[in-house]
Amino acid sequence: MKKLILLFLLISNIAYAQFDYKAFCKKTFKFSTFYAAASGGTSISDVDVFSITNGLETSTIKTPFDYNLAFGIRKIARFGYENRANTFYDGTENSWSDAASIGKVSGLEFLFETDIKRQEGVDYIDQHHFIRYVGDWYILKGEYLQDGFADIEYFETSQRFRYNIGKLSLNIGLAQRMSEPYSYDPLEEWLLDNGGIHYTYLALQEGYDVDVYNSIYTDPSGEVVATSPEVWEEVIIPEMLANYTERKRDQLENKLQQSLVLGLDYYYYKKNFWLHTWANLMPWHYDDGGEYSYNNYKSNAWRYMDGKQWFDYSGGLIFGYKLNKHLGTFVEGKYNKYWNRRWYDFKCGINYVIF
Repeated sequence: MKKLILLFLLISNIAYAQFDYKAFCKKTFKFSTFYAAASGGTSISDVDVFSITNGLETSTIKTPFDYNLAFGIRKIARFGYENRANTFYDGTENSWSDAASIGKVSGLEFLFETDIKRQEGVDYIDQHHFIRYVGDWYILKGEYLQDGFADIEYFETSQRFRYNIGKLSLNIGLAQRMSEPYSYDPLEEWLLDNGGIHYTYLALQEGYDVDVYNSIYTDPSGEVVATSPEVWEEVIIPEMLANYTERKRDQLENKLQQSLVLGLDYYYYKKNFWLHTWANLMPWHYDDGGEYSYNNYKSNAWRYMDGKQWFDYSGGLIFGYKLNKHLGTFVEGKYNKYWNRRWYDFKCGINYVIF
């Protein structure tokens, strides 16, 4: 046993001596940029609210200013059509080509960015981190995405075989995604257990109290939150349902989804014409038989194999054409559909330069 320990220490020391950490870090982070920035501005204007319940009463709903605190580090080669117009990274950049399976160059690329935001009075956190390694015959990628507005959060890894046909790159492989069980609907579960009873009964179960005779509605802390059935049903009930579903979803553990993935990337660039497009399709997903497996989710989306399989997909397009020295047009967009979540961005337009 002692000889094995001595042999292990000897091998470790030799490996440590041969591995140059300084050179490794220099090569890994060369051409990368670390950035930290803060930005903000005026949000939506104040809104006057009028009430005649106890005579004319006026209140003002004020929305605090918007802000964005961004922290990140990135090492991603720019495509030919990407113009680095700003002198500094400030976290507001939106490079849709980051979603492509392969970058402009082979090798290691990465992005780690966190945005702490407030927009129109709503606080949320956006995160996008990924590490991607592109070889001649394979693609390895790990990614974490949290989008507060789209209400999507997942961690994904993929291993793909890559085959090039000119400027077209095809790939096939496996993807593993970890997320909350998006098939879980707390309200459906509650209604099934209680025979479709009115949502007010759920509010009572959550600690709210209703005095129907005097039209007084209080929250679990005893504070009056409504003095009319209209406010109770249109404001308080939706708020209670949102809090209930969020709490119930947070109580469940994340689910691991393993899927087959097919993809393609195409990139062509000249100064007056460029086309960059990519697409990913997940047509088959392993069913682990779990209670909250998305394979059991009955949605309105088209399914096959007795409703146990579905299509998840993502894609993007970046197109630009300068017809002449004066006129040019562009179309850019990306679309994602994972489980029952969809999020997308797009823009298009024309430019005419007068000189």
